[in-house]
Amino acid sequence: MEKIEHTTVPTNGINMHIASIGTGPVILFLHGFPELWYSWRNQLLSLSSLGYRCIAPDLRGFGDTDAPPSAASYTALHIVGDLVGLLDHLGIDQVFLVGHDWGAVMAWYFCLLKPDRVKALVNMSVVYRPRNPKRKPLESLRALFGDDYYICRFQEPGEIEEEFAHAGTARIMKRFLTSRSPRPPCIPKGGFRTSPNTTLPAWLSEEDVNYFVSKFDNRGFTGGLNYYRALDLTWELTAPWTNAQIKVPVKFIVGDIDMTYHIPGVQEYIHKGGFSRDVPFLQEVVVMEGAAHFINQEKPEEISAHIYDFIKKF
Repeated sequence: MEKIEHTTVPTNGINMHIASIGTGPVILFLHGFPELWYSWRNQLLSLSSLGYRCIAPDLRGFGDTDAPPSAASYTALHIVGDLVGLLDHLGIDQVFLVGHDWGAVMAWYFCLLKPDRVKALVNMSVVYRPRNPKRKPLESLRALFGDDYYICRFQEPGEIEEEFAHAGTARIMKRFLTSRSPRPPCIPKGGFRTSPNTTLPAWLSEEDVNYFVSKFDNRGFTGGLNYYRALDLTWELTAPWTNAQIKVPVKFIVGDIDMTYHIPGVQEYIHKGGFSRDVPFLQEVVVMEGAAHFINQEKPEEISAHIYDFIKKF
């Protein structure tokens, strides 16, 4: 881990912290919530040893990257703008893109907005869903899951932050990272305040948790929560891309007990032709048995091998 270099890069009006290691073709890793560059620690080490330059930023609002206060500063256009600016600053023309969770969402948008900068994409957990021109995302989520659905609960500024603070950062991190329920996360008001002190699985150490905790204690959760709060604004701003396809080569990986794989309609979409219609260069879909949501940390060797087996073709 000490071989990983840490630098700060100015991009799109913010300062972005990046972790990087290795030389060769560039792989850009995009993390999710509530995570950091650190979620890719195993992939950085393994893929750099195979001849790649691996770069994992703390995305806008996370870790040691700046966190603008307004939720309106966290649309997909902002995040993709940060990443394009990062590549421009580093003099990198094209990358292999790897995303998970919110990083996967932003990777889809990156490929939608700037496909010329992406050689190929390996995306995890969150499938591509084309924009529904008739209904905003939050309206759809409320209709599907109700007001207690976690994304709906995250909308009111300050409310969920207070619940997280009451529970303590360590318990919140453990609750998220160790969750293995395929059911949609519906948490009634106050439900995060009583997060239990969970036993850690073999793939997650107290040292790992402490790293996440130290950064979220310092930065807070608001930056990460603002991604959820900007969902409808992103929907408004991306109207020109309604019905647009993802036109880069793609491999998609999901765990069979990942909650995202059990959202109504998702399995049918993935396996019955909808996904390949919207992502015409979709080359592989991998459903990993017994794996939950934080798949890149839970199954580090397998995920590194899946990434390498795909990108080495290009």
